[in-house]
Amino acid sequence: MAKELFAQFEKETGVTVKFVRLSGGEAITRMEAEKANPQVSVWVGGVGLDHIAGKAKGLTVPYISRAAGTIPKIYRDPENYWTGIYIGPLTFFTNTKRAAELGIKPPTSWADLLKPEYKGLIRVSNPGTSGTAYNMITTLRYVFKGDEEKAFDYLKKLDKNVDQYTRSGAAYAASVSIGEIPVGIGYAHDQVKMLSQGVDAVITAPAEGSGFELASMSMVKGGTDQVNGKKLYDWMLGKSAQQIMSNYFLLMVAPGAPIHPKAYPLSNINALEQDLQWDGQNKTRLVKRWNDEIGSLR
Repeated sequence: MAKELFAQFEKETGVTVKFVRLSGGEAITRMEAEKANPQVSVWVGGVGLDHIAGKAKGLTVPYISRAAGTIPKIYRDPENYWTGIYIGPLTFFTNTKRAAELGIKPPTSWADLLKPEYKGLIRVSNPGTSGTAYNMITTLRYVFKGDEEKAFDYLKKLDKNVDQYTRSGAAYAASVSIGEIPVGIGYAHDQVKMLSQGVDAVITAPAEGSGFELASMSMVKGGTDQVNGKKLYDWMLGKSAQQIMSNYFLLMVAPGAPIHPKAYPLSNINALEQDLQWDGQNKTRLVKRWNDEIGSLR
């Protein structure tokens, strides 16, 4: 999608885009390493919680884009450090044939994922490198009414059923599609993409409630080409970009943006109310705790 977006931007503006595709955690790590000599000017996409964390770390700068004026305030940073682009709900993805062979049913709740029959049959990303997985941690905290201890007790139990943690939040979808692993956890649009290619799988949403990402954009502090970076930022909020993103089953936050008929609607999930600012500001601490108590012990 990035290739298609930036190729169209170049076609319309004549501005050449050089980009690198990274998961959210990797993007922050790289920007921190390059802080004294930034190599990029604009950070496009990725879970909004990472953009909030990037702001807290002093990696980004505010930008008031005229193109963002119509986007509801709930999807924008109050100090204009980041702007939301699209929403993606967290859902489960199950390979129908593989599940039948193993005698398991597609999970329909967070509680289901802890059942012994799913041992070694679930794949999800690593919250140290993936904003998707961190969004799962924050989601579980909301499921347990803000009780962090219960959320981590759940994550430790879930760990027994996880076969591996991937670096990228979208990697599991391909593995589920080919039956390498029967169940994966991630964003619905990645799953719909696989279904559109003929994959025999099913999407289910957790009954207790689910969180969602707010993929966002930020200007990088000290970026070498702020002028063209801002042009790309503005363009990403316009009609051309929205049409391309809708073709990838994304749910844009801009009023009147096109919606693909196969996109997984938010109305299909029990959407939890999220405090994105709290989630972003507590990311470093919660990821460290996950790594200390779960990730480093595998």
